[in-house]
Amino acid sequence: MKLMNITFENCYGIRQLTHTFAFDKARAYSIYAPNGFMKTSFAKIFSDLSNNKTTRDLVFPDRVSKREIKDENNTDISGENVFVIEPYIQNFNSDKTSLLLVNKKIKKGYDEALLKIEEKKTELVKKLKQLSGLTGRTVTPENELLKVFGENSIFDLLESLNDEIIGNTNERLSSIVYSELFNDKTIAFIESGQIKTQLKEYIDRYNDLVDKSPVLSKSFNHYHAKTIHKNLSENGFFSANHSVNLFNGKEKEELTTPELLEEKIEYEKKRIFSDEGLSKAFDSIDQKITNADLRKFRDYLFDNRDIVAELSDYKKLQKDIWKAYLKDLQELLGDLLEEYKIGKKVIKAAVITAKKEKTEWEEVVNLFNQRFSVPFKIAVSNQDEVILNGSSPQICFTFFDDQKSAEVDRDSLLKVLSQGERRALYILNILFELNIREKTKTETLLIVDDIADSFDYKNKYAIVEYLKDISESATFFSIFLTHNFDFHRTLSGRLGIPRENKFFAVKNNWNLSLSQEKYQKNPFEYWKNNFHNQRFVISAIPFIRNLAEYCGWSPEYQTLTSLLHLKSDTKSINVKDLEGIYRSILKDCSDLLPLEPDKIITDLIFEISDEIVNEPDETAELESKIVLSISIRLQAEEFMIKKIQDEAFVNSITKNQTVNLLQRFKADFPHEVDGISLVEKVNLMTPENIHINSFMYEPILDMASGHLKELYTKVKQLNA
Repeated sequence: MKLMNITFENCYGIRQLTHTFAFDKARAYSIYAPNGFMKTSFAKIFSDLSNNKTTRDLVFPDRVSKREIKDENNTDISGENVFVIEPYIQNFNSDKTSLLLVNKKIKKGYDEALLKIEEKKTELVKKLKQLSGLTGRTVTPENELLKVFGENSIFDLLESLNDEIIGNTNERLSSIVYSELFNDKTIAFIESGQIKTQLKEYIDRYNDLVDKSPVLSKSFNHYHAKTIHKNLSENGFFSANHSVNLFNGKEKEELTTPELLEEKIEYEKKRIFSDEGLSKAFDSIDQKITNADLRKFRDYLFDNRDIVAELSDYKKLQKDIWKAYLKDLQELLGDLLEEYKIGKKVIKAAVITAKKEKTEWEEVVNLFNQRFSVPFKIAVSNQDEVILNGSSPQICFTFFDDQKSAEVDRDSLLKVLSQGERRALYILNILFELNIREKTKTETLLIVDDIADSFDYKNKYAIVEYLKDISESATFFSIFLTHNFDFHRTLSGRLGIPRENKFFAVKNNWNLSLSQEKYQKNPFEYWKNNFHNQRFVISAIPFIRNLAEYCGWSPEYQTLTSLLHLKSDTKSINVKDLEGIYRSILKDCSDLLPLEPDKIITDLIFEISDEIVNEPDETAELESKIVLSISIRLQAEEFMIKKIQDEAFVNSITKNQTVNLLQRFKADFPHEVDGISLVEKVNLMTPENIHINSFMYEPILDMASGHLKELYTKVKQLNA
């Protein structure tokens, strides 16, 4: 991104703002905006873009809003490429934190092992779906196996079942379609006890018939006979001229062909299931199935009556059916378990390594701990799962004091942290997001809204260091917003932001503009080097008065005080007098005050004030506001002194002159409500402005020039 053009109209109180940000010389801008000007609204507009929301005017929703944010190609900047850092969001968490915990090499080996296992498992599950009829998404062979056998790991379960099915497994159950017998409705029906009596009658009659069979018994029923028939036929038993002898109750009957054996088995099966008593017992079961949802179950039982006797212990039947399936698919099962055996070693090694791995996440945390002073440390309790399985990081906190430490959850931690410490935790989560964007090379426009609020100086400078790192990255293009001029100045200096990228927000009525900052470091230094400007001469009076006080220049201090408060000598101090003071205190200055030597300073102050009042508000720089403030104070004191008419009282005041005059004025003239109110406003708005020094001039920067102009006009009228 080389350029960003913005056009905002009726957006959260910003009536109109158009500006071009050029990122070709530097990737960062710093904007100082007095409270209530535009900072929060500006950030919210970009937040809307990043969250794909519409921007509007909340107070006047009927106004048509316009939000254009385009690059050098006149293309809309995507919300994905915008990240807004608000002053504080307690519950903010980067949703991409896990990316900082990933070691690609470890994960690659882990994923390859899992993939091979998964491929074999997919082959087995595909066949199990065909046999069981469980082809849906919610009920699958895998989760049904785990539920039936009460296990958590499918691989551990398959390993244990593999040993069982090698031995005693009822293979004929592999032809049963599991889904036809078992679902939520059929199991609820069986467990309800509605057919308990009928099942018992059926089983008792079935067992009685089997016991009386000349061929079959409980331990050798027709299922076992069918299995023997199948095995003998498939293994060439009869082809080798062998025969089978069955005892029919009286004598042995020799069967020399598979057909004869099958015929004998089917005869016995037909004889049993055609029994009138057994059929009657089955009909009793059938009569209980009145629900339409169970008709399919009834029909399947009718076609497979041999399974009815095993429904009394349906849980055992479920397990036996799954074992039969796995027996039928033993080759696929063996392939899966062999691959699992090999892969398990790779996976185990990956897990051990992942737990010990030093990640980019830790590097961010370590740097945070080095730079910030906070009473807690953080760690990830499930690092291996994050690296290997893509799980969400589980952050654990340890709070400590000078004696001991304790693990706490996030909510408890937030309750004991100070506002600044909570903000530090928020900053840490912001750092995760920024590092992820850096790692993924996601070109990002950063809008940073007063990120240093509520921090002590040490942690504030820690933030500056982070912002410096960001400004040096090719990934980020930053716009820093602040209403703290000291932070604006510090940030600009530390980050090396060039003059053309430092702005003041200026409001003209409701229209907003960004004006290049006039004073890049110390305004007093700029004024001192440019005393050919009358406004600089006057606005420097409070600065030089402070120097005189600090350095013990008592007469000079008293004279300069007389230019900030109306004293007996105030209206006799001229340009020549002021120049002498400036030359005495400012040893490195020459060519001072190219003004009329005999010009009375107060006259000059009032003349300049009249000029300023008629100028557009946005042109009122710091020096203009100071001149107005001095003029307002002098005019207010002159009004009160004239009203009080007590020269001895006025001359006795040695400090806090405006306050003392106001108290006397209120006592002597309690009914002059308007005058009292106006002077009280003077006392409220101007003290800091006329006792200003080179480090503490933010209050006057925050004050709108329109308020000072209005106040000056009203106070001047008091003396008209």
